[in-house]
This record gives sequence, structure tokens and C-alpha cells, in this order.
Amino acid sequence: MISVRTLARKERQEFADLLDGLSPQQWQAPTLCADWNVRDVVAHTIAYLGQTRLELTAAMLAAGGQVGRINDRALRTDTESRPDELRVTMRAGTDPSGAGALYGCRVALIECLIHQQDIRRPLGLPRAIPAGPLRASLAFARISPVIGGARRTRGLRLIATDLGWSAGRGPEIHGRGEALLLAMTGRVAAVAAELHGPGVAHLGKR
Repeated sequence: MISVRTLARKERQEFADLLDGLSPQQWQAPTLCADWNVRDVVAHTIAYLGQTRLELTAAMLAAGGQVGRINDRALRTDTESRPDELRVTMRAGTDPSGAGALYGCRVALIECLIHQQDIRRPLGLPRAIPAGPLRASLAFARISPVIGGARRTRGLRLIATDLGWSAGRGPEIHGRGEALLLAMTGRVAAVAAELHGPGVAHLGKR
């Protein structure tokens, strides 16, 4: 069985491959993250994975535990990094460490998986996400105190039609694992048309 660390390493390597193929115009394109272009998303991902646990704790305290504030502050401190620099940094140090190694390297895995999709979908660059990292990310998103998947899907049953994965109780939501994961991580509007079942209406209100 492949370890989560190995899955996370492969996910970051694939992220780096994606960045190597982007044009200057694509680096400025919008993403699923409101008000963030591709460069912003990449800078955020690298900054987060590069933090030590002590630095992350200090940032959490300074922001009063508000993840949005942490993200905004980190992005304001990195407005000068050029795409070539970001590409090199993404390629380097692919083995999870620091904050990225938290929760058995699941932080690094889900950061690189989700933010790849934030970029790929608007650019029309789809990928077939392997079942292993997708299952691990779905399970983590439901329990992570930062991601908020448990809050968004409380009282609902999620059923991945392509993975044989399901979780929760209540009105059902059916869809591919990727769409369920994006919904759990706050991207409901982007995947609403890919989900079906009586639980979708409840999800859209949260």
C-alpha cells in the first residue's frame, strides 16, 4: 500500500509539471479561489508548505485562528516572486516537511491536490486524479478542523460514484470523488452541476 507521504510527494511533483507548461498569460488567469490568479494560488501553496510548525503556530496566533487572515497576510508578503522562481520552488523539496507533514503528510497532499484543481478547471486542463490520493483527501477533508468539511457536510451522506467511497448519514449527495472533495472544501458553486441527490440543496445553503 502506498504511504500518504509518497502520495503527497507525487502530487507536488505533478503540480510542478503543470506549472512548467503554463504560458505567461495563464499565470495571470483567474482560479476557483476568489480574487486569486494562478500566480497567487501557487505562491500561497508554496508558502504554506514551506512553513515550519513553529511558524505556522505563530501565524495562527497572530491571525486569531482565522485561516483567511493567515492566507491574506502571507500573500501580501510575496508579491514579487516571478513564475520562474515559483516553478523552481515547487519542484524543490517535494518531500513533505514542516506544516506540510502535519496529519501524516495529509496537509501537503490535499494542498497540492485541491490547488491544482483550482488552477486546472478554469484553464480547461483537466486531469484524472488517481484513486489513492483522492480517497485519502476525501477522508481528511471530512475531519480537518481547518478545511471545514465536517461543518459543510454535517447531516449529509456523500457517495462517490467513481470510487466506491461513502461517508456520513442523511440526505444523499452523489457525484465523482473530485466534485465531492471540491464541495467539501468550499467550492460548491464550481461543482454544483456535477452533484445530484436530495442533499445537494442543503449543501448549497452552507
